[in-house]
Amino acid sequence: MEIVCEGLEFPEGPVALDDGSVLISEIKGGTIARVDPDGTVVRIADCGGGPNGAALGPDGLLYVCNNGGSFWGESDDGLVFPGRELARGGNQPDDYQGGSVQTVDLASGEVKTLYAECDGNRLKAPNDIVFDAEGGFYFTDSGKRRDRESDFGGLYYAQPDGSDVRELAYPFTLANGVGLSPTGDRVYLAETVTARVWAWDVEGPGRISGAGPGPGGGELLHTLVDYQLIDSLAVDADGNVCVATLNIGAITVIAPDGEVVEVVPVVADDPIVTNICFGGEDLRTAYVTAAGRGRLYRGEWARPGLRLNA
Repeated sequence: MEIVCEGLEFPEGPVALDDGSVLISEIKGGTIARVDPDGTVVRIADCGGGPNGAALGPDGLLYVCNNGGSFWGESDDGLVFPGRELARGGNQPDDYQGGSVQTVDLASGEVKTLYAECDGNRLKAPNDIVFDAEGGFYFTDSGKRRDRESDFGGLYYAQPDGSDVRELAYPFTLANGVGLSPTGDRVYLAETVTARVWAWDVEGPGRISGAGPGPGGGELLHTLVDYQLIDSLAVDADGNVCVATLNIGAITVIAPDGEVVEVVPVVADDPIVTNICFGGEDLRTAYVTAAGRGRLYRGEWARPGLRLNA
């Protein structure tokens, strides 16, 4: 893969646009950036906190999961990471006020808070988001970590007009990536700390079922071994789950039956590969965020990605 740009502030949530540019959430910077095909970076909105996963909605707005901000550290060789120490210590900053789901007007840069709680419970750290064909969206909340304790996370479903948000499955140990199968009949969730990918059947908008051992009856699709933590994900046109794999700087491709199709290395000097999306006319261009060194990568993918609902 080639580097499109560097200098991003812990990038996540890539959204490929039809003109070849890519929207990026900068978690450390608190901003939404547009990266043009030539690598030019333009900051278009200030979300505050920690904008994370993002998706275009049916109304043309960008919907952003904001995790409320983090402590930040840096290794001796310049690798940036959230938390007081790499892989341990708290990530909840002193000025933390909670997480939220926000909307961003791409033309004006106006940011609004859509949801800050569910059933009277404060959202802690919304992480990733995907729209279904009916116009609603699934999102995850990973929870915050303090030095001696941490929150559980969950899977949620909400309406883009702010009228309804509901909890579908809880608890998880850092719920992260979320995605839908090509027909929308399965929803997937990546659980970072356990390196598990969970799956549920979708019975209707915001209604899931399963007979597995996971929260809400989640069925275990796959568990990665050797401390390969996982982050956000995307689904390709064949239904494979492409999940960013921390500690090895790669994308792990998991088939709908749970078998690993391949492991695609992205970058040798950055183990914090956080997300992937697909763009281009044939959706064969993969964009991958490598957050620890602030880079966006681009490369041809072996299979076309899944065209997202918007």
